[in-house]
Amino acid sequence: MNYPPVYSSKQNCPIHLVGKTGQAVQISIHSPSRYICANCERILPDWKHQSSLWVVIVLQQSQYQLQESTPVIEEEKERLREKFMRFGCDLAFNLRDRNYLTDLIDPRTGYPLLSHPGIVPHDDTAVVKALLNYPVIKNKCCVLVHPEWGTAVYPSILISEAPPIMIESVTKSIAPMHGWQEMS
Repeated sequence: MNYPPVYSSKQNCPIHLVGKTGQAVQISIHSPSRYICANCERILPDWKHQSSLWVVIVLQQSQYQLQESTPVIEEEKERLREKFMRFGCDLAFNLRDRNYLTDLIDPRTGYPLLSHPGIVPHDDTAVVKALLNYPVIKNKCCVLVHPEWGTAVYPSILISEAPPIMIESVTKSIAPMHGWQEMS
């Protein structure tokens, strides 16, 4: 299957990682989408007047194409969600310890984990589509199409006011604790 190419700027070059099972992880840092800018206080009501926000996209390669819903695929989604939540909490608390407001969005609910939930849930798939220009298949839920992995991709989002260089540095320092090594 051929998937459309993805174009991203140099500043958003992803951090390419690989897990112990050989599954890839891509992490990239972006300026927020128009939707996040317009709805920040409705998504994260505790966040008022942040001078700069950054969106951290974490894409995990799945063992399976995720466009169907079977017990095995739902188990895989839960495994990837848990992996993101452990990594995301470590990243968020590390950045918070450095006085940078940071939160991760629960991929299942669309609500922040460390802040009060807003009146509007966050849509990880829509943000990845907007920021990376990845196609989306609309089934019972929206499924991303990664240019290399097809629909075997699990998207997750963190939002932080930390500068990208700090997010990248902390990401690279904690990734090995989660079984993720940088690809050369």
